[in-house]
Amino acid sequence: MFLSTFEKQLDLKRRIVVPQEFRAAVSGPFDGVFCFPSIEADCLEGGGKALFDRYNSVIEELPFGDPVRTALETSVLGGMVQLSFDTAGRITLPDLMCKAFGLTDWVSVVGLGDRFQIWERDAFNAHRAAQRDMARAGLADLRAQQRAARLGGGA
Repeated sequence: MFLSTFEKQLDLKRRIVVPQEFRAAVSGPFDGVFCFPSIEADCLEGGGKALFDRYNSVIEELPFGDPVRTALETSVLGGMVQLSFDTAGRITLPDLMCKAFGLTDWVSVVGLGDRFQIWERDAFNAHRAAQRDMARAGLADLRAQQRAARLGGGA
């Protein structure tokens, strides 16, 4: 599991130290991570083979030639790179990916369970605030629905 948020600094070669907890979560035959531009947000998404397999499974559920399948293949598989860990536990982010999301200095590495995201630090702070507001509203709506179901179920 990828948990927590870490602030890390990219060096001049676009290398970032992947948190030890994240490296342990992806240990396997490939000593590194799969990384691609996120579909959900303006950041990079990464994870181990399990994440790759999950996306591939979703893609394969769609019929060949389906426009959504093609879009996913192009966005995920076509944008994906395998990034190996060096001896210091760093990965080197591709220049084009860094430029696309303004990753130049400090970044936030955010654990999301079976995956993680790499954000430009200030962009993530704004995103986190918006996500917190959405989570609060969504949880309040869910609780209201649960209360209504309990009250309606007892009548």
